[in-house]
Amino acid sequence: MPDIAFSSLGTGQPVILIHGFCETKELWEDFQPALSYSGQVFCPDLPGFGESKLTKGDPFTIDFVAEQMVKWLADLNIKDPILIGHSLGGYVALAILAMASENIKAVGLFHSTAFPDNKQKKLVREKAVKFVENYGSGPFVENFIPQLFSGPHLERHKGTIAKLILRGKDIPSETIIAYSKAMRDRPDRVDVLKKFTGKKCFIAGEFDTAVSITASRQHQDWVDDYLEIKQCGHMGMFEKPNETLVFLQQFITKAK
Repeated sequence: MPDIAFSSLGTGQPVILIHGFCETKELWEDFQPALSYSGQVFCPDLPGFGESKLTKGDPFTIDFVAEQMVKWLADLNIKDPILIGHSLGGYVALAILAMASENIKAVGLFHSTAFPDNKQKKLVREKAVKFVENYGSGPFVENFIPQLFSGPHLERHKGTIAKLILRGKDIPSETIIAYSKAMRDRPDRVDVLKKFTGKKCFIAGEFDTAVSITASRQHQDWVDDYLEIKQCGHMGMFEKPNETLVFLQQFITKAK
């Protein structure tokens, strides 16, 4: 069984909340109790993050991570789950769909994308790798996390940002480097998203600098439910918690 740490709350329809890059399962600590009224909500730490050990892959890819998560689902006998992935978590969710779509009930992309990295984004990943190699994970996380929030929310959520940075500093440099390369090299998943016959939803942030609103809007015709949040960056669960939570509650209810 893969060494995947997780928390679980509630009963019924399995819902898997997958955190993003330089995050941990605690990202969902406010959402998990509320969503547990709609089903059994699992919040795993992806391999290498939080309490989960990094499993070496040769090569280490998003598909390799998805394979570990599929094994974890099988070992826990979790059947027909609803997958909700934030950013990197969405990439993993789509990779799971690519290999086991018949076993997935529904999928939600939360500030994520089915598109691969473009040339500019690949350069950003490469700069991240070099920075972490030179300075370590702590300084990288201190710089990275605040950029995920839109300007108006930086001061308002400085306590949350400090908490996310504190958790992120414990992430090994090896993990950040491995995932940066894996995200850089991940394939296009548009066809995977289009062909999936289960329910699909998408949450976009108007001021998201990690996933541009232009790219997000292209997903509208490929999903059943689309939410575009005004004055929101990449962290809607903090910047606009009520809007995003209600949207997910309604989506889960329809998808069950």
